Amino acid sequence: MNVAVFHMAKFLPFISILFLIGCSSVEKNSSSTVYFAGEIVNPTSDYVVLFKDDIAIDSAKLDSKNRFSFKLDSINEGLHHFNHNPELQYVFFEKGDSILTRLNTVDFDESLAFSGKGEEINNFLADIFLTHEQEASYIHSLFKIEPKQFCQKTDSLRNQKIMDLMDVQANTLLSENALEMAKASIDYNYYIYREKYPYYHKRKSGEKTFHKLPEEFYAYRKDLSFNNKNLAYFRPYYNFMKYHYGNLSFKDCSHKCDIENGIVKNNLHFYQHKLKLIDSCVKQKNLRDNLFRNVAVDYLLKHDDEKNNNIFIENFHEFSANNKHIKEINLLYENIKKIQPSNEIPSLLVYNTEGAEIQLRDIGSSKKTVFYFWSGTQKRHFENITNRIAVLSDKYPDYRFVGINVKTDSERWLTMLDSKGLDKTNQFRASNYKEVAHTMIVYSTNKAFIVEKGVIVDAFANLYSSF
Repeated sequence: MNVAVFHMAKFLPFISILFLIGCSSVEKNSSSTVYFAGEIVNPTSDYVVLFKDDIAIDSAKLDSKNRFSFKLDSINEGLHHFNHNPELQYVFFEKGDSILTRLNTVDFDESLAFSGKGEEINNFLADIFLTHEQEASYIHSLFKIEPKQFCQKTDSLRNQKIMDLMDVQANTLLSENALEMAKASIDYNYYIYREKYPYYHKRKSGEKTFHKLPEEFYAYRKDLSFNNKNLAYFRPYYNFMKYHYGNLSFKDCSHKCDIENGIVKNNLHFYQHKLKLIDSCVKQKNLRDNLFRNVAVDYLLKHDDEKNNNIFIENFHEFSANNKHIKEINLLYENIKKIQPSNEIPSLLVYNTEGAEIQLRDIGSSKKTVFYFWSGTQKRHFENITNRIAVLSDKYPDYRFVGINVKTDSERWLTMLDSKGLDKTNQFRASNYKEVAHTMIVYSTNKAFIVEKGVIVDAFANLYSSF
């Protein structure tokens, strides 16, 4: 089915919002003003915040009927995203657009639909996102097959989407920028799978060495743009760049450095390679800064020794001294030093189920305690982690397992605790997620922070691999 037609059919039951909140906007629209409005069913926040790249450019408060609207008289055309905490989604603007949307937070991505001037590119991007999500498990099952077959099957999926895009283009004549964005939404997801293939194939096939690849396996690389400012904040493009430079670094290290059976033996050296490659290839400031940030965070979370961490930070500053993320990286580096074994538990306030403040170090002052982290926004993770903690509690009766909740309002948190019958004396809520993430270095959903008698035993444990 044509993508634009599918989304119009999906939107028809809600077309009344065109008249309720959008008609006057459409009629008044000029050649440059952009209108963006919509309705949110089951809102989880009072606001919708609009971003260009990583900068908030405007916000709108929901009215009594859960509707919002933006009038943008001056705008940089291209990809934006809007946030309705904790969810976010892309929206593509061109001058003169009047875009309406309706979504339900219970099924955020699945319910999202656009209508009005500018709907075609936005509905296409939304559908492609969903399709890629639905395909993911199938494509992961293909990693075990031979590379030539893998290319054929994934190319077939990609070509079907290109044909869908050509149908949309034939019916609506997308602008050059919109067409580029639509094409990138297709291409870079499949390019990521190509970059992943050698490692996933080795793992799934049980082969001891990397499989020999056909000469044309990475043919797409010759057409890549490493400095496209329009795509710098587009997740598939950014994710591709992360995998790509990881691949190139690994290949270089495997020939010259300390890699054995596909395992990096010297993390510092490997990540120094990444810094050098990005420095030599990427000149676009936003993408360059973001990729350097990714390398730094990834390396520092490997929990290397303090001497190597110091060397890496010096290298990072040499290559990216004016990085806009420099404060974050320096803070991460300093906080990692603070949570080494035998140091005191960090000072951090959390709330118990009665709403009283309590210091984290008071919770872990007696017996051996394992802090773990969860959020009400990730229902599947909540289910999984609750089951895992039940298993660990039976296996290690001398441990106290303490849940720290983040990104969840108090009422919803308490409801979730009741739904699972959890012991409330072992459940606490943090009101400031960033403070928790930075202080306890919570970058993984399976993070475990082990303490005993007020001091740190292991601040980088994992609920699955450390027990």
